[in-house]
Amino acid sequence: MNTLATPTGLSAASLRHSVSDLKQDRRNEPHVGEKSAAWCLATFTGRLTELSGELSGASLSLVFGLVLEAQKQAEPVAWITSRDSTFFPPDAAERGIDLAALAVVRTGDLLETAKAAEHLLRSAAFGLLVLDLGTDTRMPLPVQARLAGQARHHETALVCLTVKPAKEPSLGSMVSLQAHARKVQQQGRIFRCRIEVLKDKHRGPGWSHMEVGRGPDGLC
Repeated sequence: MNTLATPTGLSAASLRHSVSDLKQDRRNEPHVGEKSAAWCLATFTGRLTELSGELSGASLSLVFGLVLEAQKQAEPVAWITSRDSTFFPPDAAERGIDLAALAVVRTGDLLETAKAAEHLLRSAAFGLLVLDLGTDTRMPLPVQARLAGQARHHETALVCLTVKPAKEPSLGSMVSLQAHARKVQQQGRIFRCRIEVLKDKHRGPGWSHMEVGRGPDGLC
């Protein structure tokens, strides 16, 4: 058992205050991968979600956390994109993501991305689908309705990543949860990403989430 020695000349009351201050400091320290209770895979299961950011790094960092959570729960994950460049694999691996278990589907355009997503949703084999759309947000409402319906029916989390300002409207009315991510602080390889929920059909808008991570400079 470890023992705590009282330094000469330090009263018991002073020691109690010192220990209390130390505990408070530890509570205030950022924890890598820290999450709020609402920001978890269960929040997005069965829903069409849009996660946007003016730069893709912040939203990528936050969705990596959901991918990792899904993999820890043995839920298969697929990443679908029509973009020429998407996430940097070493960044994902450093977050703990098993790249060998992550299915990546590349398509020609947004409609092909939506068709691939619908096909994978109908298979009922995936717990999380990420649609990396970039700046292309012209998804027709009937397509959104089909995707949202399949996500709900098969209890799959369907997350669309978009690159745009927070003031721009969501993909459409079928989006159940819309959130905007941004980097608020970075010191070396430790960064903070904040997400503001702009629309939530289940809980209502206005809640936020802060996540602390560690990664290559510029990831967030």
